[in-house]
Amino acid sequence: MAKILSIETSTDVCSVALAVDGKVIEKRELFEPNSHSKHTTLLIQDIFNTKGILPMAELDAVAVSAGPGSYTGLRIGTSVAKGICFALNIPLIAVDTLKVMSQAVLMSGVNVQTGTFLCPMIDARRMEVYTALHDTSLNIVEDTNAKIIDENSFAEVLGRNKILFFGNGAAKCSEVIKHQNAIFIDEIFPLAVNMSPLADKAFIENEFVDVAYFEPFYLKSFVATISKKKFF
Repeated sequence: MAKILSIETSTDVCSVALAVDGKVIEKRELFEPNSHSKHTTLLIQDIFNTKGILPMAELDAVAVSAGPGSYTGLRIGTSVAKGICFALNIPLIAVDTLKVMSQAVLMSGVNVQTGTFLCPMIDARRMEVYTALHDTSLNIVEDTNAKIIDENSFAEVLGRNKILFFGNGAAKCSEVIKHQNAIFIDEIFPLAVNMSPLADKAFIENEFVDVAYFEPFYLKSFVATISKKKFF
């Protein structure tokens, strides 16, 4: 029985989940921006303080959202995951954030017709999004990329297939993508509960990353800005 803790911090949502053989037995979710540094470890601690939950020492692996997404959020989640893996001498699993979002759609009960493509979108400011295309088996149709959206985006694919668009970058795109095969879904987030089936599959197939050297897939380099405030 694979006992895996999943940590998801790639967007404004901070979530953790404990699963056994891919089935979630306990979860914590906090829909609060900029909460990751303060609450990620507290949510994990709260799970393992729950009566009847196995002790953390019995974990077989930790899974972390690999990006793309928030630079700061991904770094926090990765740091926490690595710390637990080092302390317990257990492997680390990295799960594609956009694939987690597509998994969320498949687990949501939304009727997804055969041949429909899934298009997760993470907001990257202005009209840019981090996105990819998956089929209903979560195979990659279009690799992860940063895309500037206009009225011609996905036009070729939309001419042949329906596409479900979702994520915190999708709403702004609905204003410019007006094709009849474009369907927009609200309230889909990358959550740790949706990581669990993917993490369990990776564990079974021994798909681990190096705990010491793994870095999240930021897609874009972090750019620090200088505050315009003047201090005297």
